[in-house]
Amino acid sequence: MGEMIRKVMDDGAEIAVYHAEAEGERRGGLVLVQEIFGVTDHIRELADEYAADGYEVLAPALFDREHPGFESDYSGPGFERAVQLARELHPFEQSLKDAQTCIDALKAKGSVFITGYCYGGSVAWRMAQISPDLAASSAYYGSLVPTMFRDEAPACAAIAHFGRYDDGIPMEGVEALIAMDHPAAQVFVYEAGHGFNSDRRKDYHEPSAELARERTLMLFKACGG
Repeated sequence: MGEMIRKVMDDGAEIAVYHAEAEGERRGGLVLVQEIFGVTDHIRELADEYAADGYEVLAPALFDREHPGFESDYSGPGFERAVQLARELHPFEQSLKDAQTCIDALKAKGSVFITGYCYGGSVAWRMAQISPDLAASSAYYGSLVPTMFRDEAPACAAIAHFGRYDDGIPMEGVEALIAMDHPAAQVFVYEAGHGFNSDRRKDYHEPSAELARERTLMLFKACGG
């Protein structure tokens, strides 16, 4: 449904961005932020699904500067390279700037929303705190959300999704995030592990994935989408 296009970012770099046009009545723009594995077939499929729900989607290939065209599976050398890109080679702040560039490309047409998964979940939550141009944010299991980005309240309506059995995101941090009781935010915990939204991963949990998607779409619609 969608296609890869090229967009120039704030630093002058031209990176790939998956673009999916809204089907039917356009509800708004959506920036969809990748996992550490790149703009994979899973991410493209998610973008197409949101497009079918009426959202024009941009999903930037964040690691294109360091590794053009990077896509990885979930184990072995590809996984190790993904971790290296996310934790060592690619600045997180650049991901935020790339997300804002995509927001800027959509905002003249109406409301803009953001969602992200894993690495992208941290980006989506942080953008809800710092971008003045978002109507709502839905962040899936971002490990930085209950640690680095716990204390600051989102500036727009925001929800965060976590798996109770996520080995990489201790529940103590999630509970501390819930205790912050940010007025525009809700935190949901699912009886699932990390990556529960992806049917490509061993921790895929269909009931949790469906419920989280339902909550995400309800949020967007409540905020003008």
